[in-house]
Amino acid sequence: MDARADSSLLAPLTRHAREASLPFDIAGAAEAREKAGHIAQQVEDHLAPRLASLEAPLLAVVGGSTGSGKSTLVNALVGESISRAGALRPTTRQPVLVHHPADTTWFEGERILPSLPRVHMSASSPEARERGTGFGTALHLVESERVPQGIALLDAPDIDSVSRENRELAGQLLRAADLWIFVTTAHRYADAVPWLALAQAAEREVTVIVVMNRIPHKDGVVEDLTSHLSAMLAERGVVTERLLAIHEQELGDTELLDTDEVRELSAWLGALARDKEARSAIAQRTLRGALVTTAQSLDELADAISTQEEERDRLAALARAEFDQAKDSISSLTRDGALLRGEVLARWQDVVGTGEFFKGVQGWISRTRDRLTAAITGRTRPVVAAENAIETGLVTVVIDQVAHARSRTVRAWNSHAAGTSLLQSSPGLAVTLMQVPDDFRRTVEDQVRAWQKDVLELVQTEGSDRRTQARVLSLGVNVVGIALMVVVFASTAFMPTGLEVGAGTATALVGQKLLESIFGDEAVRRLAKKARAMLDSRIGNVVDAQATAFAKALAAQPITTPSSAIRADADSVRALIESLGGASAPRARGDRE
Repeated sequence: MDARADSSLLAPLTRHAREASLPFDIAGAAEAREKAGHIAQQVEDHLAPRLASLEAPLLAVVGGSTGSGKSTLVNALVGESISRAGALRPTTRQPVLVHHPADTTWFEGERILPSLPRVHMSASSPEARERGTGFGTALHLVESERVPQGIALLDAPDIDSVSRENRELAGQLLRAADLWIFVTTAHRYADAVPWLALAQAAEREVTVIVVMNRIPHKDGVVEDLTSHLSAMLAERGVVTERLLAIHEQELGDTELLDTDEVRELSAWLGALARDKEARSAIAQRTLRGALVTTAQSLDELADAISTQEEERDRLAALARAEFDQAKDSISSLTRDGALLRGEVLARWQDVVGTGEFFKGVQGWISRTRDRLTAAITGRTRPVVAAENAIETGLVTVVIDQVAHARSRTVRAWNSHAAGTSLLQSSPGLAVTLMQVPDDFRRTVEDQVRAWQKDVLELVQTEGSDRRTQARVLSLGVNVVGIALMVVVFASTAFMPTGLEVGAGTATALVGQKLLESIFGDEAVRRLAKKARAMLDSRIGNVVDAQATAFAKALAAQPITTPSSAIRADADSVRALIESLGGASAPRARGDRE
């Protein structure tokens, strides 16, 4: 496959990585966010431009610890004072890229490191490049005939700088490199931070030259230190092209470091620049290593996003479970006769005139019907009071259960790191989610009244034949409707036929017998079932609408790039590796086939 065409395959990868969001602050999230940024940078800064132009000059990044002498080494290799050193540390932030004039076109545009603006500087006036002043963070380009065509040197900030910006920039530049010239000192070569960077170089198969600088002038010290450093490099799997040792020297402001080791490195770089095949081999090796580590990083990012997706789904399921429980509780409380107490019982007794309430239900029905028929106009007020009592009871049950669902959901979310992170993402969110809205009572009242209207229309529809219609009208549609509501509220209550019954059960029994005298047994069961379904539907919709507040809170913290897209990107990178003639990168343990 043509490498030039392959670079376009990485465009979706870059977009997915940049857009990747991990909204929940859970274990590994911060690292994954950083990894996503590094992946995007790696593609833009190195992979895409190198795939598009394997023949482009090698980028040799000179990196290392604070005070290791990176700028001094760059100046020595170039043979003139290019990069300022010492006095500006650790505020030095501006990387300096030195290249041959014939290679200008490769670096002045956005082919590599597109996020860094370019500032063209003169090699003869390093004082004009006091890094950190006037330009923000920029890539300072310096042309020099002393740099061999085909290789560019980039003086990077300190990898262990006290400035986070410096450290991040140093990491970015090292990830963009084809070749590392890593500078350390006799006193600091065992520090942890440089070895983290060298481990990354080993993973990416970057060609590394290690320079140990500022070695004391004592017999045997060079041998001891380089031997120890070599052993450490081998132990950590870091393969080096060169290991150079430079003794400590006192240099003035205008003096340049001049040692056999510097001349050896300069000669090696010159020979490499002239050897097109050798340069290509280094570029391809680093490219393949970077592709392999990118595929692995994508796997790890996909796993992290997958964990975020699982946590999001978990929070959504917790909310659904609590509001489903609220609906179940409402249904139970409106089936078991619990509502047929207190005010509802009293108002129902007012409607049917139950002074003889417990004196034999069968005989009571006919007497009650006759009484109601004779005084139907006088029953308006008790009927309205009964309807209001039913409404109030239902509204109270719904509001209480929704309030409990909201409170339980917030507590359940707070028991998980992802939920805590979400609740803390916006000031006052937890309190808002826990509280029932001010207008909720009105909403529930409207739905309960609508259900009562449904019941009345159901009664009217059922009493369509003349005989039944006459019975309904003789009692009043509202009275019959209330009787049906009463039966609905005791649909799971035991209906004894004896005289010793509880008040709630007896209330339902009277309503049931009254309805059976009008419609018949089977019709009453059918009516009660329909009325119950209507109630469950309306109340269910009300409760579900309250659950949307939690769904909106989750939606406000979206996972913009799904894990499946990142896994597909990883597979694309592996396919690219194979097309370039290398073995495919291994899949991460968490990959899904």
